[in-house]
Amino acid sequence: MTKKILVWLLVIFFVANVSVAQAQQPANIPRIGLLGGGSAAANAGRIEAFRQGLRELGYVEGKNIVIEYRWAEGKLDRLPALAAELVRLKVDIMVSAGPTVTRVAKEATATIPIVMGFDDDPVGSGFVASLARPGGNITGLSALSPELSGKQLELLKEIVPRLSRVAVLGSSTHPGTAQSLKEIELAARAFKVQLQYLDVLDPKDIEPAFGAASKGRADAVLVLTSVVTNSHRKQIVELAVKNRLPAIYYTAEWVEAGGLMSYGASFTDLFRRAAT
Repeated sequence: MTKKILVWLLVIFFVANVSVAQAQQPANIPRIGLLGGGSAAANAGRIEAFRQGLRELGYVEGKNIVIEYRWAEGKLDRLPALAAELVRLKVDIMVSAGPTVTRVAKEATATIPIVMGFDDDPVGSGFVASLARPGGNITGLSALSPELSGKQLELLKEIVPRLSRVAVLGSSTHPGTAQSLKEIELAARAFKVQLQYLDVLDPKDIEPAFGAASKGRADAVLVLTSVVTNSHRKQIVELAVKNRLPAIYYTAEWVEAGGLMSYGASFTDLFRRAAT
């Protein structure tokens, strides 16, 4: 009899505690859908900065906010399906990890708010009406990458005084590339430098691009931002070293990976501020 009473007391105690625990859980935890064209590994620093920004605002992942991550792993044709999946999940906000992703997210929803982790030229890409008044369902941060491209060439000229030929690695499908090239061409005319544009649309294009740069007698390399280049930083840095080509990149992450130098906005800081 005593054992039966003890068992029932334990059952009542367990049920009571479960009920209290359930009552303490928020009824609806907000969910962020984070969509990226690259991989989690390649964007680890930026994502941790984003989490830090959320924590500074009182949002702790797994506690009072949930983040649904979807990565295309460099296979950009997967992005539409991943974006559609986040829309079906009815996330409260979608965060796009770059302009290529923003375009896909924009096509997937006109109602879910989209925050750009960064963008090269959001007005030129047609994502927002203006920087002051974005309109629509998209907001976020701009890296102003095209405007900085000319300065990157100027810095290359400073460290390679006899600079006459520069190979430019980029992806023509990446929003902002065309504007970046215009800025570089203006600087190239001023410095009397010849440009060799090498289109890198797929990881398999990277090694042949460096072969073409060497064949074209390039004195240095300027790497533009894109999903492909960002996802393969280590390979590009190693090929630049192997081919003895001074190179300038667009974020400090490249220098951390062994690159010579970089000039541009802090993408990790942009992602931290994206939380706001």
